[in-house]
Amino acid sequence: MRWALVKVSLAVTAMVVVAFAVPLGLVIREMARDRAFAGAEREAAAVAPALSITTDRDQLERVVASTGSGTAMAVHIPAGDGGEALDIGQRRAAEKDIAAVRKLGRASTSTVSGGSALLQPVALSSGEIAVVEVFVPESEVTNGVGTAWAVLAGVGVALILGSVAVADRLGVRMVRPAQRLVEGAHELGEGKLGARVPEEGPNELRLAAVAFNSMADQVVQLLANERELAADLSHRLRTPLTVLRLNAASLGDGPAAEQTRAAVEQLEREVDTIIRTARDAKPQTAAAGPGAGCDAAEVVRERMAFWSALAEDEGRKWRVAGADRPVRIPVARTDLAAALDALLGNVFRHTAEGTAFAVDVHNGEDAVIVLVSDAGPGIPDPEAAMARGRGSGSDGSTGLGLDIVRRLAESTGGDVRIGSSVLGGTEVRIWIQLDGRERAPRRRGHRGSVRRRRGPGRLVASFNRPRSLP
Repeated sequence: MRWALVKVSLAVTAMVVVAFAVPLGLVIREMARDRAFAGAEREAAAVAPALSITTDRDQLERVVASTGSGTAMAVHIPAGDGGEALDIGQRRAAEKDIAAVRKLGRASTSTVSGGSALLQPVALSSGEIAVVEVFVPESEVTNGVGTAWAVLAGVGVALILGSVAVADRLGVRMVRPAQRLVEGAHELGEGKLGARVPEEGPNELRLAAVAFNSMADQVVQLLANERELAADLSHRLRTPLTVLRLNAASLGDGPAAEQTRAAVEQLEREVDTIIRTARDAKPQTAAAGPGAGCDAAEVVRERMAFWSALAEDEGRKWRVAGADRPVRIPVARTDLAAALDALLGNVFRHTAEGTAFAVDVHNGEDAVIVLVSDAGPGIPDPEAAMARGRGSGSDGSTGLGLDIVRRLAESTGGDVRIGSSVLGGTEVRIWIQLDGRERAPRRRGHRGSVRRRRGPGRLVASFNRPRSLP
């Protein structure tokens, strides 16, 4: 906007300067010409009285010399009755021009070498017409015109520079509030809830700043209300958790009892974490720094060990692949564990007992893929399942589990896709980008298949091969 105002001001001022300076310069040139010829006419008129009295050469030469014109004046007297033509001074005009003036009886100008000649007719006592020639050099005609043009050009440049400076200041006055509004919007989008915009500048931008600050205040208030609500709802879970912990303590000894008590303790810790985070007035909005993350293979082994007890109780076959070596990913350990628990919980919740499932980890140079597949009936509408809060429509399904997985993958620049599993059911693919760059959407020739281009250190994975479960 600033440069647009400067360009408009420059164009308008330049047009105004040209519109006024050029005609004014032409008028000044014409005035200088009129001034020069008016002086020549005065000099010619000074000789006319002498010509009306005498035609003597000596006397006329003295009269011409007394005018101060010197060689710039000439007098042409025609031949009288039996006399000779008389020319005093240097002739510059052509003979035909002199004859034309003598015939017409009125003054005229003629272009000669180095300037112009004024030809003024004068009646003699004999009735003949003499012609007084006054030379007007070109320098006399253009005297002061160059200076006038230079002054006009300087004034025009000064006007243009002044208008550009004024337009630039006006542009700054308009652009700075707009830039601060943009910066405030970016800061608020990055999670800096204290971002506010000064309410100054033009009236429209001032109103926009007022509206932005009001919106930011409402966002802060809404987030505070949401945190309080999350904390209150989480606090209500303490009572049933206490009952669960007491019941778990009475289960006695054994692996299943220990796992149940460990799950209750972990659930209590998660609830406490939710309450503390919700009560925190400064939510974490910054990305994880260098070195942050976890070992995906270790988390997969840990969560599969937790779910294996329930799988054995329900007669489910399960398999883990690719988790025998460390796989570092830029994701917090608790976030990956929550995502795996959400997917595995969906397997147990939405498939019949005895349905097999598997977890595969594929490590590449720039991405890590975690596949959770099962042999259940599958998901008829993957897009609806990925929609937050919609769920599958069955009891206990809120639709938030897959949304947790999606947000985890997108935080690294990856994505989540639902397809058909080689086991015959659903396959959820979590693509975790290692370098943080977003990938362009890929076309998949077959649901559940993912291929990357071959190259040194590149991931080449195909998940269409049948897998056998133990």
